[in-house]
Amino acid sequence: MIELSNITKIYRMGNVDITVLSNVSLSVRKGELIAVMGPSGSGKSTLMNMIGCLDRPTSGTYRFEDREISSMTDDELASIRNVKIGFVFQTFNLLPRFSALKNVELPLVYSGVPARLRAERAMPLLRQVGLSDRMYHKPTELSGGQQQRVAIARALANHPPLLLADEPTGNLDSRSGVEILNILTGLNEQGVTIMIVTHDKDVAARCKRTINLKDGRIINDRVNA
Repeated sequence: MIELSNITKIYRMGNVDITVLSNVSLSVRKGELIAVMGPSGSGKSTLMNMIGCLDRPTSGTYRFEDREISSMTDDELASIRNVKIGFVFQTFNLLPRFSALKNVELPLVYSGVPARLRAERAMPLLRQVGLSDRMYHKPTELSGGQQQRVAIARALANHPPLLLADEPTGNLDSRSGVEILNILTGLNEQGVTIMIVTHDKDVAARCKRTINLKDGRIINDRVNA
């Protein structure tokens, strides 16, 4: 599904070049569940942004589902992000004035799904994450764990084959974190490829593979027992 070859990312800060990723090569097969770990500044988020088509490499190549990403136009990248990749963030990123249902419908709006069909597609996703009784509640009326469930449902709106989660349990209590991780592992069992950036060793232990980064390089890539 994913093939990174010698990816380097350099940011220009004034007169200084800062290398955030350095010659990173990585393959991800369909159906994998991967934890990406490393200290702050190791390049984890930059790697996820690259895989999520939110940023472009300075050099190297990135192929997603056998398509060369590096040379695509901004519109082509936006289409892939909307249809092929779901995003889950630590801070939920829900629109506060919208209900849970309307938040989940947003990617369908961008995909041009008619209004009469959006709710039909969004409601089953909220039921799937255990929020059938919270569809019309706004984010301020939901707990942190419930908000993250809404965010997961939103990420699944277009049934993407890849889900990228950046510290999805980072703002949650331990019980809610376990519930969110159970949802993610359940989705993986249904065939969704998932990559999780995490500092939590317990989260990484639930994944099938762990990639460790340091100073912009992969220092370890192992299959978990």
